[in-house]
Amino acid sequence: MTTQGSGDVVLVTGATSGLGRACAERLAARAYRVYGTGRKPSAPEAGGVILLSMDVTDDQSVRKAVREILDREGRIDAVVCNAGYGIAGPVEETPLAEAKAQFETNFFGTLRTIQAVLPAMRAAGRGRVLVVGSMAGLAGVPYQSLYSAAKFALEGLVEALRMETRAFGIRCAIVEPGDTRTGFTDARKKSAAPGSPYAAAMERSLGVMEKEERNGSDPAVMARLVERLLRKDRLRVRYMVGPGFQKLAMTLKRVLPSRTYEWIMASYYRV
Repeated sequence: MTTQGSGDVVLVTGATSGLGRACAERLAARAYRVYGTGRKPSAPEAGGVILLSMDVTDDQSVRKAVREILDREGRIDAVVCNAGYGIAGPVEETPLAEAKAQFETNFFGTLRTIQAVLPAMRAAGRGRVLVVGSMAGLAGVPYQSLYSAAKFALEGLVEALRMETRAFGIRCAIVEPGDTRTGFTDARKKSAAPGSPYAAAMERSLGVMEKEERNGSDPAVMARLVERLLRKDRLRVRYMVGPGFQKLAMTLKRVLPSRTYEWIMASYYRV
């Protein structure tokens, strides 16, 4: 039996703000032992969450934080891989350094965390790995190409991981939020060359994105889903959470001709 429950030890990355904070605080309020991480947490504990310093782009930092939890608790029953950020810009003009940094945090940071917790879960014969993806990992979004690409990569990672770890009692899923009201919008990094031929279209597109994000779902919706998934014995590969019209858009991608769907997306984002 692999069902998780209150009292279990849960690691939540990127827990100092946004979706990660909402998830961590909800789980702590439900009697989970929650360790949240951030690059520079401002306090050792907040909202019932024990906060640790961890930089998901640094191998040693990740190993140290995971080791500290294992030393304190003797186990890690679940991990919610949430740490990440967004960049925006045309494919042609996005500096390779920024593209690599996007993958270093959003993809490789998730991979580092998973690799660090799996040995203990495998030894225990149980565990949950929840990866925070995005609906942008199901459908490419103009001027968020590198963000979408990193989230698309997480989809493939989770699909394979489920098959590799099933025999060890580890259950994995990817959660795909749509637009949510968090600090993600203001923290997005933008790049475009001065006088860029893409500038006008990019500003129109980002205007649509930012409006939808500021009027998006409450982070509490995501937190409730994560809590529910930690209690389930069997997990599907993916779970979408967010505005209904965005869920519908992802369904339409599976049934509409690709050119038709591309036209709809381009029109919606005004490109």
